[in-house]
Amino acid sequence: MNTSETIGKAILYVTAAAVCLVSARSSLLAQARNTDEELEVGQEVFNQLKANAQIIESSPLYERLGPVTEAITRAAQPKYNHPFKFYLVHEAQPNAFSVPGGNVYVVDSLLYFVRNADELGGTLCHEVSHTIHHDSMELIKKEQKIAEREIGAAVLLGADRFQLLTILLLGRLRSLSYSREDESRADLSGADICAAAGYNPWGLTWLFQDFQNAGKGDVPQLLSDHPTNQSRVTALEEHFRKNPSVFGKFNPDPKAAKPFSIPPKAPEVFLR
Repeated sequence: MNTSETIGKAILYVTAAAVCLVSARSSLLAQARNTDEELEVGQEVFNQLKANAQIIESSPLYERLGPVTEAITRAAQPKYNHPFKFYLVHEAQPNAFSVPGGNVYVVDSLLYFVRNADELGGTLCHEVSHTIHHDSMELIKKEQKIAEREIGAAVLLGADRFQLLTILLLGRLRSLSYSREDESRADLSGADICAAAGYNPWGLTWLFQDFQNAGKGDVPQLLSDHPTNQSRVTALEEHFRKNPSVFGKFNPDPKAAKPFSIPPKAPEVFLR
């Protein structure tokens, strides 16, 4: 099943999932004291992507991705209580997304889209920041509240609670559902992580500018028009100006970027 089909099923089931979550909410809050919801929701996402044969187990692409993710992990790990892990997944549209528990999924086509290592680093730092700020879990909580208002009291249907949360999460991660404030915060804190990791924080602004010249279908959803690219560039530039001790050493000229290249049509083996 491809990603579009997964999302389609998520939309079909989301009402039923919400109904279940409403009546289960009290018991879930009690259980949350004894379990780590983020880790378990993250595992459910992994299980679904694996079942859909989307996770790439081995590929030469990992050799090019590894140095970037290792540097970012060193900078970001002290800010989060579960280890960050990066997985390549296969989809047609360049993208990346993070889920609760520390897993970050990088779409293989994103590696072909970025022009340099700093653009890739900026994208991944942005996603890691969403995890650090627990944005995915907050998104789920908002969905639960909406379900309560729209559906009211309901009967628990017996489905596993983390599977239901995962259905909600997968459907929302790819629909630009983070708030404007969440996206802006991820941009700025992502720039801080990039600087600490040794990647040029200007890479994210270069990527936004690349989007202006890309076809609509080629623009990664995680960074497109929510808020607008230009407003995000402006906010980042202001952040850089206000923190010269952190960002002053980085060159805003993309010609100074760290090179990044990958073999064309690199082979991929999927996790089964």
